[in-house]
Amino acid sequence: MVTHFDHADGPNPADELATPLDLLLTGSALGMGRRMLPNNSWARLAVHLAQRPRVVGARASALRHELTDIAFGRSRRAPVKADKRFADPAWQGNPILKRSMQAYLAAGETAEELLTDAGLDWKDEQWMRFVIDNILEGLSPSNNPLLNPLGWKALVETGGGSAIRGLRRFAGDMASAPRVPAMVEPDAFTVGSDVAATAGSVVLRTEVFELIQYTPRTPRVRTVPLLMVPPVINKFYIMDIAPHRSMIEYFLAQGQQVFAISWRNPTAAQRDWGFDTYGQAIIDALGAVETITGSDRTHLQASCSGGILAAMTAAHLTAIGQDHRLAGLTLMVTVLDQARAGFAAAAIDEETAKVAIAASQRKGYLDGRSLAEVFAWLRPTDLVWRYWVNNYLQGRAPAAFDVLFWNADTTRMAAALHRDMVLMGVHNSLTVPGAVSMLGTPVDLSTVTVDSYVVAGLADHISPWQACYRSARLLGSKDSRFALSTSGHIAALVNPPGNPKAAYRIGAPAAADPTAWVDDAEQRSDSWWPDFAGWLADRSGPERDAPAALGSAELPPREPAPGTYVLAH
Repeated sequence: MVTHFDHADGPNPADELATPLDLLLTGSALGMGRRMLPNNSWARLAVHLAQRPRVVGARASALRHELTDIAFGRSRRAPVKADKRFADPAWQGNPILKRSMQAYLAAGETAEELLTDAGLDWKDEQWMRFVIDNILEGLSPSNNPLLNPLGWKALVETGGGSAIRGLRRFAGDMASAPRVPAMVEPDAFTVGSDVAATAGSVVLRTEVFELIQYTPRTPRVRTVPLLMVPPVINKFYIMDIAPHRSMIEYFLAQGQQVFAISWRNPTAAQRDWGFDTYGQAIIDALGAVETITGSDRTHLQASCSGGILAAMTAAHLTAIGQDHRLAGLTLMVTVLDQARAGFAAAAIDEETAKVAIAASQRKGYLDGRSLAEVFAWLRPTDLVWRYWVNNYLQGRAPAAFDVLFWNADTTRMAAALHRDMVLMGVHNSLTVPGAVSMLGTPVDLSTVTVDSYVVAGLADHISPWQACYRSARLLGSKDSRFALSTSGHIAALVNPPGNPKAAYRIGAPAAADPTAWVDDAEQRSDSWWPDFAGWLADRSGPERDAPAALGSAELPPREPAPGTYVLAH
């Protein structure tokens, strides 16, 4: 059965309430606490509401009447079914807990209505919505140790042991960045065993990256290989997260020759690594793949920030007359067009960018743990307060989840790359031909005519799907395919076939309006992986016998996958 793509299932197509790279990188450098401090947006909200006394009065009167009904037990207000914070029966059965929950929900709804009533411009509205949402999430009675029934039950069941364990966990988490509740234990998984476990070998190591060639899983393979470029702000193994859920494993089973880049985790000594360093690294990896396979064409697949670098590198290869080396360009949850992408565009300006760049330049890098803190506060209910209750109020260890283990296995970003990424995002440079360069050539994405396949997630809070769609249209591909999964940022990637709840829409990004495309695109059930595997196969030439050994005479295997760079912290 196909899941319907109703607008209610994901973000409203008119409101791109997600957070692309420039906010993540400036917020990580400056700290998210700065976003909560009063500023001109607060003042304009107050002025706008003061100019609407009747509206404010009506909202206040309605809230007062509902609080009276709540106090006398007459209110029928209840949380929506999807709100798991109040799932325990005590929130309905205990009169004190029920009233505290209802009062909180009523006040929260009034605050959100007043923000809408204020009629702010979109920048102020986005800023204040972020502030109000985080305040409301923090004030939930489910976070209060004196009210949450789960905490009391754990206290009784453990004879007070849960409180001691919770305090210890709290002290440990607050002692060092990212200073949010731990989402997974640091020893929950072992890299190379539980995650990043697909067999292969490192066939090239440079100062910047390791290149991994994976062991074929079929007797015959496609002639044209696939090179996977991971993000530069996380480790590569989200593409090889676990057996039976690994993208790399799946593509190998389809007869594809697969190579992957594993970036080195930079320190202050690599502060000068910028766009050109990483663009040249992709070209070096491309050359190694050609040497090992004998193919003069390679598919380039990249995700998130890696997709930005791959697209710029493709434009560079086009500019120097070497685009024939690319058999196809695949971009997954990649934003090339940063225009009006929710809170990010509202929060970032030239001055903020300069301060953030200076902060990373002083250290020589952007600390990945700071980035993890930003990610967490963008979804506070799921990534902060849920673990606040589990870890501290209940005194329990967080459940072992491989994706969260990968998310916590952070990397640093070299100061120069941080600078380049932030300035590119602030100026939306990739939408203007020649506004940014790669390896000395101006970048014009419209010149990239190689076939392209672009993937986005309907519920993605990092790379809004509308921005991914616009990004697909920036490319000059004559044959372009856009796949919109029902999933979020990571689940859109870790999307193995067989999930009865999964669905996606597929088609050429021909319509200028993303919403019009959604209405007209073909709807399919399950994962987009099989469609992409077929797309790859059509462009990967004839089959040949699988290589008997990995590497080549010039580039012999150095050590087993996943290599050593992925192990650095």
